[in-house]
Amino acid sequence: MARKTAAQAAEDQIKDQAFSELSALIEESEKLLKSSASLVGEEAETLRGQIAQKLQQARDSVTSVRDRAKPAVDATETYIGGHPWQTVAVSAGFGLVVGLLLARR
Repeated sequence: MARKTAAQAAEDQIKDQAFSELSALIEESEKLLKSSASLVGEEAETLRGQIAQKLQQARDSVTSVRDRAKPAVDATETYIGGHPWQTVAVSAGFGLVVGLLLARR
């Protein structure tokens, strides 16, 4: 089995971190929404402030992940642009292997 390159490992780490941060945001938002059903007045304002803060954290997180992933995306685009026939050959080979494995079932 092929080993992961450093770039692939970094991409996987970024993806895992993004998913965990988004999951945490969803959980916190659900808690806030459940607790907001019975709130009015000052408590509602406090809750809105908390929600606004969490949404800003989510935006910052997405921006951070996008900034860290950009070099990997650019490198991939550059490689594909510079080696189009190799990319086609690898893709065709991968498709052939997947097709053979699926046909065996």
